Amino acid sequence: MKHTCTLMHCDTMVRNLLPPMRAEMVFRLVQRQGLSQSDAARRLGVTRAAVSQYISRKRGAGEVQISSDLDSIIDRWAMAVVTGESDINLCDVCQCALKKF
Repeated sequence: MKHTCTLMHCDTMVRNLLPPMRAEMVFRLVQRQGLSQSDAARRLGVTRAAVSQYISRKRGAGEVQISSDLDSIIDRWAMAVVTGESDINLCDVCQCALKKF
């Protein structure tokens, strides 16, 4: 797939959209998939404290309206973390999130 994001879109994504989407994905890993916070942290390459902060929304706080398309992308992203097999990349997440902009 060709990368079609512009630098401005990538910057917007990283600063404004990715943190709350990552918080939602971490919540799904722990609450829906049953991963421990430690296991989720190990798989994501972050500390357990960071996972705890994502779950409590101390990290990644912000409002992102989750469309059905974005909901599906976040689920695919979480499953990729659980299984280690991915058919999704950050550009997929970005393009879906930026559709409304």
